[in-house]
Amino acid sequence: MDLRIQRYVVSNLRNRPKAIEIGPFVAGLDPETDSPFINYASPLPGAAITAADVAGLISAFAEAGRKPRLEYVTSSDPELENLLLTAGFTVEARHQYLICTSETWNASAVPDGFVLEEPATDLDRAALIAALNEAFGEAPQATEADVARMRRNEERGGVALTALANTVCAGGAQAMPPSGGVSEVGGIGVRETFRRRGLAGAITSEITRRLFGSGVEVAWLEAGGDDSWRVYERVGYAPAGHRLYISLEQ
Repeated sequence: MDLRIQRYVVSNLRNRPKAIEIGPFVAGLDPETDSPFINYASPLPGAAITAADVAGLISAFAEAGRKPRLEYVTSSDPELENLLLTAGFTVEARHQYLICTSETWNASAVPDGFVLEEPATDLDRAALIAALNEAFGEAPQATEADVARMRRNEERGGVALTALANTVCAGGAQAMPPSGGVSEVGGIGVRETFRRRGLAGAITSEITRRLFGSGVEVAWLEAGGDDSWRVYERVGYAPAGHRLYISLEQ
């Protein structure tokens, strides 16, 4: 499964507005934002990587005006971390990723008073982005570039899901465009006012169901804490491997 997930990560990066291949790395860059959580690289599975390759990666990010950063499944190159640490990189986080298939998936009832639907307009997308930003402790706003990025993901087969309480966006989630029968579910968030009602589980279950309905075989995600971990396990997600987040301050 590790190999399949890492191949998916590389494929997803290749679909960024400005994707570049730097030796054994693929970097997905977006000219509309300098966010390191959007602009990062990942190694090609099984590629032989040297210190010179890492230096080339750093130079390419510097030329693009972006912070050198990588996300990858650790088993795809067990020696890479040491090369990066030697070059001055610092580990941001180590996460387990979880996977779900149609055989393990469980339905979760939508709480009373809520409706789950895909955004139909850019105004809907902006409301969803603002709600997710607020859910993760950021400013509740959405830029035109944010909205365009979500729309592009949907046009390429990704899924966005909004949870509505009457006309108020209470939260939602996104799933990235599938590749090789795999899709990543990310950004599952609920505004604080609407938490502790089972909404996060319903959102996770429904967006995963829609992925399977579109032909996806494996959905994967990462949990941000014990509470979210329990939510995802109830939906049918189970631990499958480890990923590393690592970057270089310049």
